[in-house]
Amino acid sequence: QLQASGGGSVQAGGSLRLSCTASERTFSSYVMAWFRQPPGKERELVAIISMSGFGTTYADSVKGRFTISRDNAKRTLYLQMNSLKPEDTAVYYCAAGVNGGSRSSLYPYWGQGTLVTVSS
Repeated sequence: QLQASGGGSVQAGGSLRLSCTASERTFSSYVMAWFRQPPGKERELVAIISMSGFGTTYADSVKGRFTISRDNAKRTLYLQMNSLKPEDTAVYYCAAGVNGGSRSSLYPYWGQGTLVTVSS
């Protein structure tokens, strides 16, 4: 089970940090990812992190602004979001999968989502 938190409302240029805590002790055995779903749009990949945490991949739209990280001892995934833009407004979801990848269908386990609203 994944529990996401940290969403909220912020002005453009601000920062937020999302967290996603896993109840399973096998957290370190999963590739973890953040996806987001903007209002009226399809869900899209934001970032992926490898099981060890040493490998990361980002969507072009967030490169240089967002940082994905994980603490396997705490079974927690993070997304540090800086220089937020109104177009970052979305429900953000954490997800876990064995192999990873950019398609949401590759992740069988999902958190409940946390809303991020960025105002101009």
